[in-house]
Amino acid sequence: MSSEGSKPLMFYTGPTPNGRKVSIFLEELKAAYGGPDYDIFSIDISTNVQKEPWFIKLNPNGRIPTIVDRARNNFVVFETAAILLYLQQHYDKENRFGFDKDADADNYSELLQWIFFAHGGVGPMQGQSNHFNRYAPEDIPYAKKRYIDETKRLYGVLEIRLSQGRDWLAGPGRGKFSIADMNVLPWINIHKHSMVESLDEFPLLKSWLERAKARPGVQAGLNVP
Repeated sequence: MSSEGSKPLMFYTGPTPNGRKVSIFLEELKAAYGGPDYDIFSIDISTNVQKEPWFIKLNPNGRIPTIVDRARNNFVVFETAAILLYLQQHYDKENRFGFDKDADADNYSELLQWIFFAHGGVGPMQGQSNHFNRYAPEDIPYAKKRYIDETKRLYGVLEIRLSQGRDWLAGPGRGKFSIADMNVLPWINIHKHSMVESLDEFPLLKSWLERAKARPGVQAGLNVP
C-alpha cells in the first residue's frame, strides 16, 4: 500500500493545516525548481487509517503529514516543521525559501525561531480551540475562552513582528517569503474554525495572509489533496 507510485516523493496527507504546510512548500518548490514531484496518498483521519500498523511503521506518532523520499533511499520524515526543514535542506538549493545556516546564521536562526513559535504555539492552541468550541462532548466555557484568547494572543505576536516594517516573518529588511511563513499560514487561513471570526483587529496579519495567498504556489498547495 505505502509503495504505490514512482515519483521522487510519497506524500501522506489530508486536508488539514499541517498537511497543507507541506503541500504549499512542495508546490512552491515545483514553481521555483520544477520539482521534486510527488505522489499523494490521501488519508481520511476520521477513519483512523493513520493508526494502522503499516502507517505506524512510517510514523510512530500516527499523524499526517509524513513523507517518504524515494530519491534518498526511502528516507522517512514526519512532524510538519521537520519536513519543511528537510525539504528546504535537500531541495531548495538556492535558499529561495530559507537561509544558509553557516553563511547566513542570524537569518537562519530567525527562521527557526518563527518556525518553532508556530509549531509549539499557534497550531496547538488553535487545535484546542477547534476541539472545545466544535467537537467537545460537553460545553466547557472556561476551556473555550482560554483557547480563543490564547490564539488571539499568538496572532498578536505575529502582528508585532509584522509591525516592525516587515512583509514576511524572517529575513533581512522587509523579509522574504520562507518556510517560516508557510509553517503558520494554513492555521491563520482557517482562523474562523478556531472562533476568531475576523482578522480585522490584526490588520498587518490580515494583509500578510492576503499577500501569501496571492502566490500561485500557495493557492495550489491549499488545494492538496
